[in-house]
Amino acid sequence: MPIATPEVYNEMLDRAKAGKFAYPAINVTSSQTLNAALRGFAEAESDGIVQISTGGAEFLGGQYSKDMVTGAVALAEYAHILAEKYPVNIALHTDHCPKDKLDGYVRPLLTLSEKRVKAGRNPLFQSHMWDGSAETLADNLEIAQELLEQARRANIVLEVEITPTGGEEDGVTHEINDSLYTTVDDAIRTVEALGLGEKGRYLLAASFGNVHGVYKPGNVVLRPELLKELNDGVAAKFGKQSPFDFVFHGGSGSSEEEIRTALENGVVKMNIDTDTQYAFTRPVADHMFRHYDGVLKVDGEVGDKKQYDPRTWGKLAEAGMAARVVIAANNLRSAGNKMK
Repeated sequence: MPIATPEVYNEMLDRAKAGKFAYPAINVTSSQTLNAALRGFAEAESDGIVQISTGGAEFLGGQYSKDMVTGAVALAEYAHILAEKYPVNIALHTDHCPKDKLDGYVRPLLTLSEKRVKAGRNPLFQSHMWDGSAETLADNLEIAQELLEQARRANIVLEVEITPTGGEEDGVTHEINDSLYTTVDDAIRTVEALGLGEKGRYLLAASFGNVHGVYKPGNVVLRPELLKELNDGVAAKFGKQSPFDFVFHGGSGSSEEEIRTALENGVVKMNIDTDTQYAFTRPVADHMFRHYDGVLKVDGEVGDKKQYDPRTWGKLAEAGMAARVVIAANNLRSAGNKMK
């Protein structure tokens, strides 16, 4: 199927919310990881989201120029061609973008899609994320209002992060402390600024103890039940039930029970990066250790071209990451739920 149109993407999000499941949002940094993500979604019979962070886009742009927009556009265009060979709907998204990178990433991409829409085409990406969690909430929402209006004109969904997610993600770092929990007042202020859909659709990355990266059990206290409190608090003031489409950030290592609770309380998208990075790299490391004398020209020997050929270990990496995407789709209940 082709990359999701704005109409299909909105239907995907509506189906997830009504069915209490969520889409894995898989970070990709290359054509290999893109293939792995698409393969995983197809094998799980799950629609899904593929996303590119600022660091991923810089890497995709090549180390000569490190241009984020070039990297993101290049892979997105490639994905539009490649996705047609997979029997699932895929949405393209850009991940965390802090204030100092807006002008070099999200704003140019929004302008590009706005021009495409004016020319009668679909946007290049289906959603973009604004990460204002390092700013005051007032400044965060002021920028979000501007971005939401441009996103609306481009038929794009905006994702906003209104309070910090702990850990580190592409240079944005937050301590693990009590600030990692969004309050009902934060949620109400968000609605007052961004509306309830009439100003444009947005996804909300609320914080309920989330932490990016790798952490051991017990180091982080997730409270996914907090999402119900946010929904109920806003519903009581504005009269709209279950107003938010929530995003689950920092989900690596989460228990199945925590994930289920998040799904019951309105999560429609869950970011997965750390776990899929490891699933991609682990088979490569295994191959290198098993075939050490083949991948290296040890002691003056010539090695084994079949072992160091990137296609040999690249296929193993793709399979490993795809299998982890299938697990994610099953955990999030999106498996077998693809739109016909």
